[in-house]
Amino acid sequence: MSEKMDRRKQYTRMVLKESLLDLLKEKSIASITIKEICTKADINRSTFYAHYSSQYDLLDSIDDEFTEDMVKTLNQYNFSKEDEAYQMTEKIFEYIASKSDICRILLSENTEVQFQKKGMMIAKEYILKNFIPHKQVDAETFEYLSIFFVSGSIYMIKNWLESGMNKTPKEMAGLLNEFLNRGLRGQAR
Repeated sequence: MSEKMDRRKQYTRMVLKESLLDLLKEKSIASITIKEICTKADINRSTFYAHYSSQYDLLDSIDDEFTEDMVKTLNQYNFSKEDEAYQMTEKIFEYIASKSDICRILLSENTEVQFQKKGMMIAKEYILKNFIPHKQVDAETFEYLSIFFVSGSIYMIKNWLESGMNKTPKEMAGLLNEFLNRGLRGQAR
């Protein structure tokens, strides 16, 4: 019986997430109502509130799930080694390509940039933990470096998704690593 309930709960959460993501393709999170989500998911409002407190809570759940998967991908690599940094970057682009629909939505203006901010914080932690111990960089320089690295990466990914992913994940990883490595070394061609 418990397993059946778990499957029903999982199904309900899945259709709620899919419904919200579908609505986010058309309009901003602020203009989406619980009623619209429930109608699209074909569930009643009390069922919605048994799982989530608001459309923002539901979006946070989607965001957290995606972020958790991304962190698992990041944890597989040692960012301080340049060849593994490239492999990690390629894996991230492959992951993003495999989840391009949800990434497009989470990176859109309709989500009020909360996903981008969370992504920036996670990436900054990885840089601090894995890159900085191997390089002598003061706190102020690190702050600017991480903003440059993370913002540029996020907007590069966003542009890649919006332009129809016209390059392979491998090509994008190569471009991003080239930009970052030249920027980090202060070299210009």
